[in-house]
Amino acid sequence: MSLYHETAAIVTSPSTHGGSLKSRIYGSKDLKSPPAQVYALAFESSKWSAILKEVVESSQLLQKERKITPALSILLVHDLLLAKKGVALPASHGLRLAVEKHKARLQSEFTRARIRRKCPTVEALKATVDAQLGPAHPRWIRVNTLKSTVDEQLDTTFKGFEVVPTAQEVMASALTGKRVLCLDSHVPNLIAASPGVDFTKTEAYKSGALILQDKASCFPAYLLDPRPEDGDIIDACSAPGNKTTHLAGILHERGFAPNQHIIAFEKDKHRAKTLDKMIRTAGTDKHTLTHPGRDFLQADPHAPEFRAVGALLLDPSCSGSGIVGRDDTPEFHLPSTTTTTTTPDNKPLKRKRPAAPTPVQPQTIMIDDAGTETHLPTPQALQTRLTALATFQLAILLHAFAFPAAKKVTYSTCSIHAVENEGVVFAALRSDIAKQRGWRVLGREEQVRGMREWPVRGDLRDVTERDDGEGDKVVGGGCVRAEREDGRGVMGFFVVCFVRKGDDHHKTDDDDEGPFVRDGEGRIVRDEEGIPTVNRTGKKAVDLEGGLGSSGVEVRFGEEGGDDDNGDGPFKRDAEGRIVRGLDGMPRLKAKRASADDDDDQGDDGWGGFDD
Repeated sequence: MSLYHETAAIVTSPSTHGGSLKSRIYGSKDLKSPPAQVYALAFESSKWSAILKEVVESSQLLQKERKITPALSILLVHDLLLAKKGVALPASHGLRLAVEKHKARLQSEFTRARIRRKCPTVEALKATVDAQLGPAHPRWIRVNTLKSTVDEQLDTTFKGFEVVPTAQEVMASALTGKRVLCLDSHVPNLIAASPGVDFTKTEAYKSGALILQDKASCFPAYLLDPRPEDGDIIDACSAPGNKTTHLAGILHERGFAPNQHIIAFEKDKHRAKTLDKMIRTAGTDKHTLTHPGRDFLQADPHAPEFRAVGALLLDPSCSGSGIVGRDDTPEFHLPSTTTTTTTPDNKPLKRKRPAAPTPVQPQTIMIDDAGTETHLPTPQALQTRLTALATFQLAILLHAFAFPAAKKVTYSTCSIHAVENEGVVFAALRSDIAKQRGWRVLGREEQVRGMREWPVRGDLRDVTERDDGEGDKVVGGGCVRAEREDGRGVMGFFVVCFVRKGDDHHKTDDDDEGPFVRDGEGRIVRDEEGIPTVNRTGKKAVDLEGGLGSSGVEVRFGEEGGDDDNGDGPFKRDAEGRIVRGLDGMPRLKAKRASADDDDDQGDDGWGGFDD
């Protein structure tokens, strides 16, 4: 069976038989043609089918070539008029010969269809057809800071691209064909590039220097704001690994603490292989401990291996209703087979049309974030499925709350449904463990700059069990949403960060990136002596002549025989060896007695700088 016969069979089969167009094609075991080729032909022909239907009917192709079916006529005429290489059949093939003999008439009718739509060129008509599918989303690309920098990629992979100020201009480039990019203003090291440009063949992508990741999918790791002092970080549902590698990239810029790791769980062994491959390609395997086939819900929070876990990223299975490209296949329009002939007295006589197929009862097909399809015949079935997902999501969130050293947790989904998002948040806040351990939602004003400035916040309209008080407004403001059709070029997404009451997560300076001035890449800026500058005051963090701040405590370095340093520096450290900081974020000095006799004992060791 040829490419065209196989594709015709798929586009004319009921959409409820096997799920989405893509899953029906790639899930078929009977295809002899390459699935990618079948999908491309089916999608592009569906996109053009409304116009091609007019062309086929006006040219009377079906009346002149009886061997060509309505579905075949759309597929063949599409390739004849629009494909660069024409009809993908041998020159002597019957179907190709049948359609090519009418090329002049088909081309003429295609031109008339273009003029009726007031499009001066075929390119303008293509833009009109593409516009009917909705705005083209940018190609979001995260620069993996373990292997490259934004500047390096601008000079290599993106050489020749025009830099524009907004993602909206990037989206508009789909109509002009220009190659443009925008440096994202919310998430560091993220680039929005022109739709349609294939980066998977670039050396940067193959080496792991570039990672294709939707902007909204970058929110969880960025909002979690991982730091060296956080200890180990768990990614509870890791595959395919975008968020895992993003965590590693952020920590790489700040500097991993000694023995600090990202612990990646993935209970599906097949998906765990994908995770492992991505971690190795991205160069994060040195800092990542994977648990392939291990269920996060079965992990004991009090086990010794998790005693240093201070932060967790949760992105559990969800309905996937916010993912761009799911169930977006255009309708496939079939031309009519009705013909008009004349009777002996020259009166029109219509040929009988074949009986119309029995309408298929529509049903919802849910494709979750892992690509698994669930057929839901009624709205009640959809609600039942969403409730089951929310129950599972809440269980994972409450399990994360139980880790003894945990101080912050992000929870995210690629769902648009409140029951999986704000509904889970309020249920978690009402739980006993949240009350006992003091978990709360991180307020908008406390979030990292990019998330604080993101305009789309939580939607509480569909959340029934809440108080409608000031506390709910704080929770709603702390929740971050992304809407797939709002013109910002992102997928539908939800994320929120929980922190513990009593733990210092409030920033006391003007910059949410910590107490010290940082450069554009997020690294602490130091002077020639390695000393950082305090954001709030603009002064050096350490005055070598006057001590730290205005405490009046003398700072000493490298004293031999001192009983306070023990070789680990001038600052207090906890049992895990991490520097102890005060409410202002500054390191706490060890006690020293200022004595004139001590001056002669001071060594020559230089200042080593603060931990990032």
